[in-house]
Amino acid sequence: MNTHRRRITLAAGLAPLAALLPRWASAAPLFESLSLFIPAAPGGGWDTTGRVIEQVCRAAGLVGGVQFENVGGAGGMVGLPKFVAQRKGQGNWLLVGGSVMVGAGIANKSPVTIRNVVPIARLTEEAGVVVVPASSPHRSWKDFAAALKANPKGTSVAGGSAGGTDHLLLGMMIRELGANPKEASYVAFAGGGAAVAAVIGGQVSAGISGYSEFAEHIKAGRLRAIAVSGNARIPGVDVPTLKELGVPITTANWRGVFAPPGVSAAQQKALTELMGAMHRSAQWKEQLEQRKWVDVFLAGDDFARDVAEDIRSTEAVMKDLGLA
Repeated sequence: MNTHRRRITLAAGLAPLAALLPRWASAAPLFESLSLFIPAAPGGGWDTTGRVIEQVCRAAGLVGGVQFENVGGAGGMVGLPKFVAQRKGQGNWLLVGGSVMVGAGIANKSPVTIRNVVPIARLTEEAGVVVVPASSPHRSWKDFAAALKANPKGTSVAGGSAGGTDHLLLGMMIRELGANPKEASYVAFAGGGAAVAAVIGGQVSAGISGYSEFAEHIKAGRLRAIAVSGNARIPGVDVPTLKELGVPITTANWRGVFAPPGVSAAQQKALTELMGAMHRSAQWKEQLEQRKWVDVFLAGDDFARDVAEDIRSTEAVMKDLGLA
């Protein structure tokens, strides 16, 4: 009798503690194991996005474990064919990519492009930022724009892969300044880390990338941000938009995830539900705010239609700029 009462008392005492535990603490993860394929070298935007996906999904109890594979080069066009050929039908794999892959596929005339993978979800959008080394003679956008207009060939700019968002932005800036985009001196890098090092080291006149890739160096004073390409200024970052500076250009770099070809409808649904659960989590919202990523979540058929339209419009811009 006494033993029975003690058990009831113990159970009652544990009930409030159980109520305080996260809902996922006792629930099985949606995926016991998830694999992320990054078609770029470590340190860039896609790699960072993948690491954040792992961090958030694990913290939210959505996955049991995550493994990575990085294969960099040519704006994803080196890794993409490997992903398509080797991961076909594997429903626990996701490729992290984005708008850069669209232009890179066109520029490289790749037989395997973003059309060959299955769109799962668009996650974020990030405005581009134009930076110069702290020691640069270009103290402002006005200085840099004058040099770029007068001598595009002699004003080298580092960025991501050829044909990607950074490259397109440079071409559009040169055109709007009244010079020839075909004379752009664009230095392409397979990974964000190498591009940052080139700008800081003064090997190039300037750099273009998403703000998060340059953020710590801007804050530390190693780089100076002179313009951003979004519709509005980045919250908390006192850098004017190109529109404010009289250059009518607005671009942003979106990032998302794709499944391998050959996945079943059930596998595709499960991956979409995983990304939806991640997107709803408090941990993901914290990362968006911390990294100044814009939430542009779009999934399923809507995302597939958006990718198709992006391919069409990017091809038109690249032809206009003489890049395709």
